[in-house]
Amino acid sequence: MSTSTSTLTAFDEIVNRRNTGCAKWDMYGEDIIPMWVADMDFKAPEPILRALQDRVAHGVFGYELPSNALREAIVAWLDRRYGWHITPNDIVFLPGLVSGLNVVCRAFGHIGESAVVLAPVYPPFLTAPGNQGMGLETAQLALRQDGEVITYDIDFDAFERAITPRTKLFIHCHPHNPIGRDYTREENQRLAEICIKHDVLICADEIHCDLMLDGKPHVPMAALSPEIAEHTITLMAPSKTFNIPGLGCSFAIVQNAKLRQRLQQAESGILPHVNALGLAATKAAYTECGAWLAELQGYLTSNRDVLLAYLREHLPSVTSTRPEATYLAWLDCRAAGIEGNAYQFFLKHAKVALSDGAAFGPGGQGFVRFNFGCPRAQMMEALDRMANALAQDRTPAPPSA
Repeated sequence: MSTSTSTLTAFDEIVNRRNTGCAKWDMYGEDIIPMWVADMDFKAPEPILRALQDRVAHGVFGYELPSNALREAIVAWLDRRYGWHITPNDIVFLPGLVSGLNVVCRAFGHIGESAVVLAPVYPPFLTAPGNQGMGLETAQLALRQDGEVITYDIDFDAFERAITPRTKLFIHCHPHNPIGRDYTREENQRLAEICIKHDVLICADEIHCDLMLDGKPHVPMAALSPEIAEHTITLMAPSKTFNIPGLGCSFAIVQNAKLRQRLQQAESGILPHVNALGLAATKAAYTECGAWLAELQGYLTSNRDVLLAYLREHLPSVTSTRPEATYLAWLDCRAAGIEGNAYQFFLKHAKVALSDGAAFGPGGQGFVRFNFGCPRAQMMEALDRMANALAQDRTPAPPSA
């Protein structure tokens, strides 16, 4: 069933990650293809590798502060790609975005207050408020069939109903993981207006914003207007974009000085400084890797299109979103006739590890998340295994003798 490619690229290289301490590949057995956690199976760009080699050659790894050159590189990147004008002082460095979500809840929420999210959503959005003693309100996204794919719309009435007098924070996933939506300017404007009306702070996690597909532009929530910027904390990182999550360098953009001070106070003594290698890699990413990213976006777009074509031909009972961003497809397996949990079915019968949709909150039951940020041959093998598992599951057992 596999589809061959006539021209191979650097992204087609198979890198053996087994037995390297890699969470993605070593979590499961040797016979399992992992298509779950959100890191890609591609080598980092050469400029990042060179920057790391140079930093290691220096030989001293003491405490390190983010340089002015790094801050200026981030400012230039956001200006160049999004027309978003910030200052170097607006940047607060973090060791990771999950840490960032938790420290935002710590800074701006109290016991008895709550946060609101649009679900289904990346699981740490569901757990971060509770880690800080906050409650959680969910507004379920509206699923609809859009031709041969599924898509989701924001139910603005449900979103506003989910906001109560105790709601202090909206944690916004934009682009959205797992559904791959990059919300329009109008959608984000309306969400922001509702939040400002109810005095709800916006935390916009935009970690996947550089991974836009089809050449589609991204507009950061805080870039919509100065008023929205005053009510928004934006979380970003090079980790997903350049496949360097293990280096632990992320940052928040906080243009409101009072909010920025509260965030810095909340992380003080709790979060470690960003490490020297993470800082070196981030500077190289934002100054030397634009061409590599453009090639990656083209490869991911092609992978997505091949994936959707395969589902139509070989797995018609499984429908998917058509991601506008990210390398994550959200597969609806509810019509596939699978008894029980789809994640467990494919793990056991196809030897493919996916992300269980149930972990993504309301609306996730019966779904799995599929990571297509990998060499195409690996993706096709996983899809073939999934199709064969479903076909065999439907093959009648031979009559007993």
